[in-house]
Amino acid sequence: MAVEPEAGPAPTRRVSKVSGVAAPEFSLAASIGGVRGVIESVLPYTVFSFVYAFTKDLQTSIIASLVPVVVLVIWRLIARETLSQAISGALVIALGAFFAQRTGSAVNFFLPNILKNAGFAIGYTVSILVRWPLIGVVVGPVTGEMFAWRHDRARLSAYQLATWLWVGLFVVRLAVQIPLYLAENVTLLGTLNGTVLGIPLFVLTIWLSWLVLRGVPLAKPTDVSEDAEPVG
Repeated sequence: MAVEPEAGPAPTRRVSKVSGVAAPEFSLAASIGGVRGVIESVLPYTVFSFVYAFTKDLQTSIIASLVPVVVLVIWRLIARETLSQAISGALVIALGAFFAQRTGSAVNFFLPNILKNAGFAIGYTVSILVRWPLIGVVVGPVTGEMFAWRHDRARLSAYQLATWLWVGLFVVRLAVQIPLYLAENVTLLGTLNGTVLGIPLFVLTIWLSWLVLRGVPLAKPTDVSEDAEPVG
């Protein structure tokens, strides 16, 4: 895919703890949600495509894909961890299972994911055009900048560029997914969705975003009056 205390190096230490995007030291594990984040993103689609490739049975494939979703949610409950990531992923999988079941077409299992990527691509693009790039909206409060970056030309430009990188991620996914969806190539669509288009592309975008943001100093909220206009 979602960063002013003591003088000296303290802000740098604080940012590195809380944000994989803005941190001066890129943390792969933090940026993808750790081992469980990888499993939750990859396993259901991989299981569905694998089972369908061998059985050609839609019902069996749907049930097989839902099993790891349930197990992973229970895993988080037992560990008393936040369920937001697991539940959001589970909802997309469940909706895909519903579409596939109702239409009788296995390829529709991937339709919600395709629509989600299209929605994100549009949303991120609109946020740039209205000068509220979503990466800045998400990262600013974490870094302590809040929304002072809107009054800092260099920082605003950095957040816009970083947000364009995420638009690119969603567009690349769509460029691969839509032709495979139209061709009803369930096996290849599931394999790529659960591997190349998932974690590797996500990590690459996180890393490139970090490279863009690390070279631009944080905006300082104290330098901006409440009624100041954003840079043009």
